[in-house]
Amino acid sequence: MEQIQSRLALFPVSFFSSVMGMAGFSIAIAKAESIYNLDPRVSLALSIITMLLFASIFVVYSLKLLKEKGAVIKELHHPVKISFFPTVSISLLLMSICMLHNNAEMAKILWLTGTSLHLVFTLYVMNAWINHDYFDIKHMNPAWFIPIVGNILVPIAGVPLGYSDVSWFFFSIGIIFWPVLLTIIYYRVIFHPALPGKLIPTFFILIAPPAVGFLSYLQLNGELDNFARVLYFSALFFTMLVLSQFRKFSKLQFFLSWWAYSFPMAAISIATMTMYQKTENVLYSGIGIVLLVILTLFISMLIIKTLKAIFDKQICVPE
Repeated sequence: MEQIQSRLALFPVSFFSSVMGMAGFSIAIAKAESIYNLDPRVSLALSIITMLLFASIFVVYSLKLLKEKGAVIKELHHPVKISFFPTVSISLLLMSICMLHNNAEMAKILWLTGTSLHLVFTLYVMNAWINHDYFDIKHMNPAWFIPIVGNILVPIAGVPLGYSDVSWFFFSIGIIFWPVLLTIIYYRVIFHPALPGKLIPTFFILIAPPAVGFLSYLQLNGELDNFARVLYFSALFFTMLVLSQFRKFSKLQFFLSWWAYSFPMAAISIATMTMYQKTENVLYSGIGIVLLVILTLFISMLIIKTLKAIFDKQICVPE
């Protein structure tokens, strides 16, 4: 019993990043279904699995909050782990997108809950950044984008649900702070020691802000203009940049942070398929299919490695 209690205290909030990955995969498959007239039951099944995964992780983390409150507070004050708390609200926002065309009422509830919670997390994290006495440049890593990406994500379901001004509010927060954090991250990477191995996969998060920004901006603006193209091609370049380092990533030991591969890859896959819809250029269709195949392989690998790590008791262990 004592061992179970100690493992519960070590259950990481970063587990919610797996929900982000699965939700992103569900949305990418749904986009492919709509473009290529495929069976929509696949994305619906994936959406249900994603919601069950979220419920399971939420129950376990709630138990941690009840029985190991000190461990949760410790995570909330950790210079790296604090950035993973918004994965809870982002998961809700992504699930609202999954449900948008299947159950609009459920999508609205998920969106309202996720949006409200994300504002709380954004204010908390940014206050922690401003009023700190323990952060150092070595703590900076691409995971710091997570609170920002959530803001940019809001309009994707927010606009169809009728919350245009709220969507512009959150989009504005994300799109202003994205280049600020990008500058700090490049300064940290170039002029300071390399990131530790378990945080190297977070480089994939660099793809997410412009890719999600592209999708949200299209919802808000309604057309493919020059700014939308800048966002998309920025995301495509970051994708090329991180994929060019495949050999480096493939040598890393597995950590839960590997799930950082999944959501950004889903975002650029969806963005590319959307570019194909907007331009009818078959080049984007080809790139989108290739990215979707890579995403499917990533998700399959992550599921296998995560399950293996759980069975081998390599998760929820002291760092």
